[in-house]
Amino acid sequence: MTINHANVGNQVELTILMPCLDEARTIPACISKANTFLIREGVTGEILVADNGSTDGSQALATSLGARVIDVPVRGYGAALIAGIQAAKGRYVIIGDADDSYDFSDLAAFVAALRSGNQLVMGNRFRGGIRVGAMPPLHRYLGNPVLSFIGRLFFKSPIGDFHCGLRGFERASIQSLGLSCVGMEFASEMVVKASLAQLRIAEVPTTLAPDGRDRAPHLRTWRDGWRHLRFLLLFTPRWLFLYPGVALALVGLVQLLLANAHRGGWGRWPVGIHTQLLAASGMVIGYQTMLFAIGAVLARDCARLNTPHPRERWALRMSRGSLLPVGGGIATLIGLGLCGTLTWQWGASGFGALDPETAMRQIIPGVALLLMGTQSVLASIFYAALRSAFDSLTWENGVRL
Repeated sequence: MTINHANVGNQVELTILMPCLDEARTIPACISKANTFLIREGVTGEILVADNGSTDGSQALATSLGARVIDVPVRGYGAALIAGIQAAKGRYVIIGDADDSYDFSDLAAFVAALRSGNQLVMGNRFRGGIRVGAMPPLHRYLGNPVLSFIGRLFFKSPIGDFHCGLRGFERASIQSLGLSCVGMEFASEMVVKASLAQLRIAEVPTTLAPDGRDRAPHLRTWRDGWRHLRFLLLFTPRWLFLYPGVALALVGLVQLLLANAHRGGWGRWPVGIHTQLLAASGMVIGYQTMLFAIGAVLARDCARLNTPHPRERWALRMSRGSLLPVGGGIATLIGLGLCGTLTWQWGASGFGALDPETAMRQIIPGVALLLMGTQSVLASIFYAALRSAFDSLTWENGVRL
């Protein structure tokens, strides 16, 4: 443990935490800069390395340089940081990659913001400066801006750089969020949950330099980008899926009813079978989107990612109740009845040609009900399987995840 010796005996104020996987080439520079900062600023602190299974001797090297090292057997960026946060001794924790892309000797702004009462302090690479070659153009101009915009839009977060790897926080506040993602999406989880919990969040400029690795980075652009996006979407089921789904299903239903009630047209609006087909498609797609929103709320609840919003509790009741399987079964039977009646009429006519307009006006609602009913029954089975799968997950000591 690296301590500012002028303050030995005081409680550790700051832990500088570095996740590590085969960083022997760069971790000496990171530890040296972090130690320089602690001594120069008179901060009582420690340098903690959460090693994720290095095979290049990073552990021994970090220990020899005065850092405290813990072994984290569960692989993943988030897993290393979760274990590191649990093992940290400081009231505040600043995390940063051990690839020498962040300057650990320049953390004064983070500490000042934390001391002033902020519970999460994010670095902003776009405000502080990104050196040439430090960030791929795809990340700089598309990935990070788009994901950060989605975060600001749906979670009302003030953060301009959602995925900056250099960030500081009050350890107790972040531990209270119940962070659980073991992969790269841990970075999004921290900001999303902090925003939903209305923690005090601040942002300070920071620089990003080209990393000092002599190998490819652990980050995979498309895989990890999708994991971040998927996580953000999982936390926005109402605005992104439920409300648009309800609107689309209602518009489709109204159009379908009008098309059947006004077969000769409604005013100047011709409502033929083409309108009916599009209306039924919208209704089915909207309903499927609603079912997905219910599944997203259920998955979040089962994984204990957060406490459901009061306006989402109905989705949990719906996923557990009998409305979906019973209602879906009834809709399926009605759909089969409409399609079966038309088939019987066709057979009764000797399987000759039917009037397309009349036949389609009956078959389209029948197929729509058949699809929606089947979706409901299958969704109820899937929800039950999802709950069962999460209920069966246990640690070796028998504690449920």
